[in-house]
Amino acid sequence: MDVHADERVGPGRALSQAATLATARGRLARSFLMDYAIIRLGGKQYRVREGETLVVDRIKTDEGKTFSPDVLLGDGTVTAKVIAHERGPKIRIGKYRRRTGYKRHNGFRAATTRIEISLGGKTAAAAPKKAQAEKPAPAAAAEPAEDHVRGMPSGYEGMTVAQVSEGAKTWNRPMLEAALEYERAHAGRKGAIAALESALKAKEGDS
Repeated sequence: MDVHADERVGPGRALSQAATLATARGRLARSFLMDYAIIRLGGKQYRVREGETLVVDRIKTDEGKTFSPDVLLGDGTVTAKVIAHERGPKIRIGKYRRRTGYKRHNGFRAATTRIEISLGGKTAAAAPKKAQAEKPAPAAAAEPAEDHVRGMPSGYEGMTVAQVSEGAKTWNRPMLEAALEYERAHAGRKGAIAALESALKAKEGDS
């Protein structure tokens, strides 16, 4: 019988072989659980992992939004979140012609997009939560209304310097003083302050 001197003989040998085979199958099954995926974007293939950041050719998706690229190899779905749209390093191109003085220089910067990868669609599930968290933002936008100085012309906060300069010619003294107070405390636009001070001096001269 072809048996090694250290091997067991009998029923114990069969049990040992069965345990070894089960262990080998378990290791083989774990080896097939992939922790990466291969996706296709813009005609190129990328090998990606969970949380990895990639710089790819410019895509049409807006910043902060997510999309699902084509998955060529991998378990489940892959979700990509657009972090920012960027420009690559400048490549300078020079053209010269001998004995003619011809010189031309051009620059080129590739349009790229930085994305973050999430395996299994975790990013897509987290996106609605982020949208809900951003809903209270209008309350913060309403805070500047508390800075309104009483007596100011209606809609003054949204006026440009040119509109302030034109309107100051027709505003009365209390309106001019309220607008000037607002400018000094909040906006600080030099052109508007100068126009309001000039209009106030004109009012003093008329009186």
